Amino acid sequence: MSIIWFSLLLVVCSNVGYHIFQKSVAKAAHPLLSIIVTFSVALIGSLLILPFFPIKNGILASLKDLNWASFAVGLTIIGIDVGYLLFYRSDWPMSYGYVLCNALIFLTLIFIGLFFYKEKINLHNWIGIAFSIVGILFLMKK
Repeated sequence: MSIIWFSLLLVVCSNVGYHIFQKSVAKAAHPLLSIIVTFSVALIGSLLILPFFPIKNGILASLKDLNWASFAVGLTIIGIDVGYLLFYRSDWPMSYGYVLCNALIFLTLIFIGLFFYKEKINLHNWIGIAFSIVGILFLMKK
């Protein structure tokens, strides 16, 4: 299996599991304690698989290669985890709540890509954007 297909499979399976498990977190559990446990498991798991991703120049040298973005990603992960946990606790259905969130993320990233990264979109992209907006409107109808 190529790295592309393995990566895709890993992302899809992990995302499906993530949402099933987030929806399954006990409602009585404190949301931030739940996130602390989640990140602790992620830290331990990352340390356990680190040998399969060798560091060429040593840990200290590699730490110097990091920039502000690694820390910013950590902060956004907290927002994502707490957001989805509260989202599911408010009884949003998993079947379309995730789709709604991702459609809104998709639309936001389209405009960020256009204005900040000077990405180009074509007619097919605009049609997809229109379908996404229509889809969001349909999802919001009860």
